[in-house]
Amino acid sequence: MAAADHALELARAAAAAAGDKLATFIVGIDVSEQLALTDVFVIISAESERQVGAIVDEVEDRLRELGAKPVRREGQREGRWVLIDFNDIVVHVQHDDEREFYDLARLWKDCPLVDLGVVGTEQGGR
Repeated sequence: MAAADHALELARAAAAAAGDKLATFIVGIDVSEQLALTDVFVIISAESERQVGAIVDEVEDRLRELGAKPVRREGQREGRWVLIDFNDIVVHVQHDDEREFYDLARLWKDCPLVDLGVVGTEQGGR
């Protein structure tokens, strides 16, 4: 079973918000077949802690406009890796160094990518 339409809508909105804040990397991964808790991971990275914070704020604002509220947020204080759980999607906003080190896209390489419809998103270069 593929990701639900609502999850895809939220993932695309999160990606657009990140793109508006000049994220350096954006990828969506359909994890619905592997995880019962969520449908899509959106992995985003930025060059600085300040930019990570700006992206987090923009993603939350954009998804709130669609009626989605985060049920959990972790990592805000450090500003290097913030996880925002919206139930249907989980958004990881990472500093570029953390993205390269932990390489979540590689860990979930067996799952299909989601076309996020945002220019500059990663679509297969895992």
